[in-house]
Amino acid sequence: MIQDWPLEPSVTLRGVVIVVHGLGEHAGRYDHVARQLNEWGFAVRGYDQCGHGESGGPRGGLPTDTRLLDDLADIVDSTRLRMSRKTPLILLGHSMGGLVVGRFVSLAIRPVEALVLSSPALDPGLSRFQKFLVKVLPKIAPNLRVSNGVKPQFISHDPAVVAAYRADPLVHDRISARLARFIDEASAQTVALASQWAVPTLLMYAGDDRLLNPQGSRQFAANAPKSVVKAVCFDDLYHEIFNERGGAPVFDTLKAWLDSRF
Repeated sequence: MIQDWPLEPSVTLRGVVIVVHGLGEHAGRYDHVARQLNEWGFAVRGYDQCGHGESGGPRGGLPTDTRLLDDLADIVDSTRLRMSRKTPLILLGHSMGGLVVGRFVSLAIRPVEALVLSSPALDPGLSRFQKFLVKVLPKIAPNLRVSNGVKPQFISHDPAVVAAYRADPLVHDRISARLARFIDEASAQTVALASQWAVPTLLMYAGDDRLLNPQGSRQFAANAPKSVVKAVCFDDLYHEIFNERGGAPVFDTLKAWLDSRF
């Protein structure tokens, strides 16, 4: 399922942003982000990842180890075909989507002009026992799906956001053993390559994240070249920084960074 937020004909196109959503959610939850980007001159595409939203597959499932990366490559290719060669292409990923776009860039699967990471899953915060299960279960039951452990009360301080999340029929709470292994392995692999980062990147993350360990973002920022990666921690925010009360500084930071580059 692909969703487009095109610009009005009178607006000059500055770039195209592909939004990659997080675990258990869908692209439609980024309508307000897309419309803000539209106001700044950026066309936006979003899509529901495999096993999410209106896309096919078991909820939270992962048919192959590389499926999320393969799907993003297809989206990038189809988007490039609709663009001028001179138009910048930017990936914006949140949470698991941040990990997907980060791993995509670290493997140089397709060239992109810039990257925006929102509370990326660079450290899922698994206990030793959970890490043991992630290593064992995919070998014997890769499609076994269990609760993803997301506690909606910690996505945002805004009760309206939490209530909408709970009531959203396209939101689910499942994760398969194979998907859990992908998140665990890709997070460590991406952070390990931070020192070699070459794609201009804005990393924004929640300092009071109760769903992921923000230490993964801190470690990535510490290892990455400062001339390439700009890291901003919002100390008092919960996980969904674009959906927080008092979240205006998040959008201000994004706009300033985009303005400085495009």
